[in-house]
Amino acid sequence: MATLTTPSLSRQLVLDALAHRQPSRVPMDFGATAVTGVHVSCVAALREYYGLEQRRVKVNEPYQMLGLIEDDLQQAMGIDTQGLYRRGTMFGFRNENWKAWRFNGLEVLVGGGFETITDEKGDTLVYPEGDRTAAPSGRMPKGGQFFDTIVRQKHFDENRLNPEDNCEEFTEITDAEVAEIAADARVARASGRAVVAGLGGTAFGDIALVPAPGMKDPRGIRDVAEWYMSTRSRQAYIHAVFSRQCEVGLKNLEKIRAAAGDLIDVVFLCGTDFGTQTSAFCSVATFRELWLPYYREICGWMHRKTNWKCFKHSCGSVERFIESMIEAGFDILNPVQCSATGMEPEGLKAKYGDRITFWGGGVDTQKTLPFGTPGEVREQVLRRCEVFAKNGGFVFNSIHNIQAGTPVGNIVAMLDAVKEFNGR
Repeated sequence: MATLTTPSLSRQLVLDALAHRQPSRVPMDFGATAVTGVHVSCVAALREYYGLEQRRVKVNEPYQMLGLIEDDLQQAMGIDTQGLYRRGTMFGFRNENWKAWRFNGLEVLVGGGFETITDEKGDTLVYPEGDRTAAPSGRMPKGGQFFDTIVRQKHFDENRLNPEDNCEEFTEITDAEVAEIAADARVARASGRAVVAGLGGTAFGDIALVPAPGMKDPRGIRDVAEWYMSTRSRQAYIHAVFSRQCEVGLKNLEKIRAAAGDLIDVVFLCGTDFGTQTSAFCSVATFRELWLPYYREICGWMHRKTNWKCFKHSCGSVERFIESMIEAGFDILNPVQCSATGMEPEGLKAKYGDRITFWGGGVDTQKTLPFGTPGEVREQVLRRCEVFAKNGGFVFNSIHNIQAGTPVGNIVAMLDAVKEFNGR
């Protein structure tokens, strides 16, 4: 049987943790963002494990094939957050008019604009905006569990580069979209959980978005390697792109603030990765030159105008950037990849634990959670909670999304270990 949580207490737990006050228990997030989610196959397995109504799970993030965690499963898992998503998806269609789709033997629900074909190799190709007359923008290899972006850089001309081309997808939000966000925010607030919003438009070079998988015919620099090279060789161009994105992003945030400002607690601002397993994609100097001014502007606006907390995601070895992230105004760092070089929990907590909230780091999703024993999962979770939870500043989550193939017994062992720690 499921062990139900009390959602009315959840929001305060998260707010206490974010304020670096010791909450009465460690709060937990799964499913509130596209970087703290659970693969749809694991959501289905958890519903079965907890004896919940068996129904097809909605894929609310089709790029990574993340499943929607509904209220009954949120309670069973002990989740203290509520996601507030824009209704558009990475592939440019909306999460509405749900329909059945089967992959790898599992039948799920996808948005009505989710249109795919299977090619001669058995790979699944998905179309931007559900338009089969356009070139596919995503590929799921045969037997795969998520999509990779297909690079479609057809218009590149070194002598005619226009920063506006890389800003095509960053447009001002419509009144209808603002009304949708406000309506969804009211529902999210009624859950009693902390509301975590992914509002879009402030990605600033998130490499998953550079190829524009939601656009039919993207212009500008859309090749991943070319973009990375441009952060060194075309910095004026990158500044122009980021400046325009920042301008539009602030206008959109102001509209959302006016309609739903008091209903939101945390905003997932940016998923740009700066770290690898052992090093980084750029120097601290480049980070401060290219990204810091725009992060500071967005976070500064949020802190002046709202009570929202600023959520920054970056995988890998990012200890070298944390001081600059704090300076930029980020309140939260995710996913806290403790297995990467320089990311040992004890050192991070001692050096930064009173100035930034660690949202993640609870268990390793590369080795321990998918391949360890339930006992090994329990041991790591208890140890991480012991380090990170002291004096607040910690929201439990795994290190990035829970991937397909993770044994449900290990996921449950993780959840039970958090409950065990909270019961001490």
